[in-house]
Amino acid sequence: MQTICSVRPGPLDLPFVGREKEVAQLEQLHAQRRHVLIIGPAGVGKTALIRHVATRLPLLVCPESARLAAIFDALEQQLSLTPPISKLVQRKNRLLTVLARAGQTVVFDGVGWTTPRLSSFLECASRCAPVWIATRSEHPWDIGHFWPLLARFERVEVQPFRLHETQALVALVIRRGLVPPETARIVEWLQCRSAGNPLALCQLLQELATGRYDPSSPLALRRLELDRRIHEVFPSKGENALNR
Repeated sequence: MQTICSVRPGPLDLPFVGREKEVAQLEQLHAQRRHVLIIGPAGVGKTALIRHVATRLPLLVCPESARLAAIFDALEQQLSLTPPISKLVQRKNRLLTVLARAGQTVVFDGVGWTTPRLSSFLECASRCAPVWIATRSEHPWDIGHFWPLLARFERVEVQPFRLHETQALVALVIRRGLVPPETARIVEWLQCRSAGNPLALCQLLQELATGRYDPSSPLALRRLELDRRIHEVFPSKGENALNR
C-alpha cells in the first residue's frame, strides 16, 4: 500500500507492501499490451498499486478520470504537449494522434459513471494504445456507457490485505519507529477491525501512532474502536473524541 495518510501530530508515510500476485499480473499484461480492468472496493489500494507499477513500467497515468478536461490536462502534461489548445475536440484529436504514435499504456484511475462523451474517448484511446481502467465496480449501473466495452479487458481484482500483508506492514512501521512495538501483538486485531482494507488499516495505525491508545491495553483498544465508530457517524464529534 503506497499512500500518505494524515495523522495527528504528523503524517505516516506508508510504503507499498505485498500485492506480489497483482503486480506480476499487471507486468505480464503490460508486456502483452492488453487492456486491463483493475477492480476493487474503495480504500483497497487500486491507486497505490498503480503508483507502484508505474515505478516499474512506462505508464501514462490519469489520477482523476471523471472529466475529460482533467484527463486531457494530465496526459498533455505527461506528454509535454504544447502549445495549449482551448477547445476540447482539438485537444482530444491531438491527444489521440500522439497516443497512437507513442503506443504507451494509458491508465485511467478513479473511473466511475462514464458519460457518452467520456466513454467515446476511452474507446478511441483503447484503439490507439493499451488502456487500463481502475474502478470500484464493473456493473453497468455503476460504470455507465463504457460497460459494453469491458468484454475486451482483462480483469485484475484487488483484494483486501491478507493477514501476512498486514503483518508485513505492521512490522515495517514498527521498525521505522512510527508505532509502538506492542503493535506487533495486535496484528490479528488490526486485520479484523480493518477487514483487510488498507485505508482502514492505515487509519488505525495513524491513531496508534499518536500515542493516545496503548496497544497492550484491551480497554484502550475498545476506546479506539468506539472513537472510530463515533467519528464515522458524527465526523465532528468523532474528531473531538479522537483529539481528547
